[in-house]
Amino acid sequence: MEYRFLGASGFKVPVLGFGAGTFGGKGPLFSAWGNADATEARRLLDICLDAGVNLFDTADVYSDGASESILGDALKGRRDQAIISTKLTLRSGDGPNDVGASRHHLVTGVERALKRLGTDYIDLLQLHHFDAMTPVESVMRTLDDLVRDGKLRYVGASNFSGWQLMKSQAIADRFGYTRFVANQTYYSLIGRDYEWELMPLGLDQGIGALVWSPLGWGRLTGKIRRGQPPPEGSRLHETAGFAPPVEEERLFRVIDALDEIAAETGKSVPQIALNWLLQRPTVSSILIGARNEQQLRQNLGAIGWALTREQIARLDAASAVTPPYPYYPYWNGQFAERNRPAVPIA
Repeated sequence: MEYRFLGASGFKVPVLGFGAGTFGGKGPLFSAWGNADATEARRLLDICLDAGVNLFDTADVYSDGASESILGDALKGRRDQAIISTKLTLRSGDGPNDVGASRHHLVTGVERALKRLGTDYIDLLQLHHFDAMTPVESVMRTLDDLVRDGKLRYVGASNFSGWQLMKSQAIADRFGYTRFVANQTYYSLIGRDYEWELMPLGLDQGIGALVWSPLGWGRLTGKIRRGQPPPEGSRLHETAGFAPPVEEERLFRVIDALDEIAAETGKSVPQIALNWLLQRPTVSSILIGARNEQQLRQNLGAIGWALTREQIARLDAASAVTPPYPYYPYWNGQFAERNRPAVPIA
């Protein structure tokens, strides 16, 4: 297993992490993802730990807290072997304060997560979304207090825009609070928006990416084909409404390129899609999900080898889109070369 620094934290994480959203199976979205119980979860964690995958990501809203509880149960007796990452701020109850990044919700949410996980500290806590109703100064102060209390080791964000993430860092710098070192973000061959602003920001601010849905919400599993209906057993039709959109022609253009490279390398389509991500700047870890042992072992095959530069270039070309304003002028020659950002994007 390869390990990389999590942003500028000095802390190393495996390049593949395990997403525990498949634990619990409560609700229309999470039941479609998976419904692993404690026994199945322990088996999947055994495989992960044997392979060096010791980063496990969950959230308080995954199956109404059941994911955290099952993960905690599966880690009993080996907490010291694991890096636990969880998230909160999305609505987690019916009360008026069971949502957001207020001091009340952050402190209460962390206490509840610690209890469900069966631990006295969380390695990485990420805010699941930006709360525009709570002052950023209060949010960063509360996170800093939780770190100083020993309940959190590192903090990060998820689903933030560039200005929201940068404002949080600026407030932390101004008052000497704990800075974000992680950005759990959507990024895939069919979802490259991360590259336009968040990737350069991550390089500048020392924020490592933890990639969620690296297979484009199941579209890059190798089972979706041009002109064919979804395969039997596919749950994409149940969850597509929750997924980031993708233009159909672009999707199949990417799949065609993946198929060609799969034939050349003998690797599977998802292994190639994951390996492409591992070559991208700022990526610290890719969160792989699996409903069963077979899926997990296949995803683990994404490491230990590398695409060639020529293969990466073909995938880049197949997946490229024109960046939105104000980014596109830098990529069509309208500005001088010396003004071009340091990070090549779509």
